[in-house]
Amino acid sequence: MERITDWAKLWRELVEARAARHRAAEMHGDAWKTRARTFDADVKRRWQKPDSSRAFLLSQVRADDTLLDIGAGTGAWSIYLAPHVRRVTAIEPSPSMIAVMRENLAEAGVTNVDILSGRWPEVEVQAHDISLCAHAMYMSPDLPGFIRHMEAATRRLCVLLMRVPLADNVMALAARRVWGQPHDSPNFVIAYNILLEMGICANVLMEDTGAWGSQSHETLEEALEEIKNKLGLGGPSEHDDYLCGLLRERLTYQDGRYIWPPSVRSALVYWEAGRR
Repeated sequence: MERITDWAKLWRELVEARAARHRAAEMHGDAWKTRARTFDADVKRRWQKPDSSRAFLLSQVRADDTLLDIGAGTGAWSIYLAPHVRRVTAIEPSPSMIAVMRENLAEAGVTNVDILSGRWPEVEVQAHDISLCAHAMYMSPDLPGFIRHMEAATRRLCVLLMRVPLADNVMALAARRVWGQPHDSPNFVIAYNILLEMGICANVLMEDTGAWGSQSHETLEEALEEIKNKLGLGGPSEHDDYLCGLLRERLTYQDGRYIWPPSVRSALVYWEAGRR
C-alpha cells in the first residue's frame, strides 16, 4: 500500500530547504535590499497584460470593504484594489519593499492604504472583509498556522495566489531524481492538499495567462550550478550526469543563451471564511 504523504511536513521541509539557500542574504539584513526595484519592474511588466485573477478579484470586492494584503511586496495588489474598497491594510516585512511601495502609492495618488511592517502570521490585525496573499506564503514553514491566522482575520473571503508547477517541468524531474518526489519548492499542489486536510474545500481559478518561463543562462554549466543549488547539491554528486543530460534535452539555445521552458502557472484559490 502506498504511503500517504504528510503534506504539512513536506511543505515545512521545502520551506526550510529554501530558507537555507537565502540565509546568507538574510544574515546581512534585508534580503530584498538589492532586488526590490527589479521585482517591482518585473511585476509592472507582467501586469501590462490583463489576467483572470485580477478580473475575478475585482468582481468580488465592494465599495465598503476592507482588504488585508499579506506580503504586499511593492504594493501592486493594494494599489490595484484600493480605488474599489474603503480601506487596505498592506503587511510587508521588507523595508526595501515598503520604500518602493510608498513611492508607488504616491505616484498612483492612492491614500487609503495603511502599511504595517511585519511578517505574517506574527502581525496582529483587526478583522477585514477580504484577505489576500499573493505568492507571499512560501517562506512560512507552518502553512496550516498561516491559514488559520488568515481566517481569523477575515470576515468574508480568503484568497491565495500560488504557483502551479507543470508536472513534467525540469525542476520536477530533477527533484524526483534527487529527492524522490517532484516538488522542489512550496507550491499550490501541496497547499491545496493541506487545505483539504484542514476541511477547507476551496475554489480554484487557473490564470489564463499561460505558463511562465523566462530563466536563462549563458552556459550549461551555469544552468547546472543553478539546479544543484536549488536542490542543495554542493560539489560533485552522483546525479550530475543525469542533470546535465536533462538540461541538454530540455533547454533551448537561442541568441547565445540557454533558455528554460515554461514551467509554472498561477492559481487563484478562494473560499468563504468560516465555511467548511
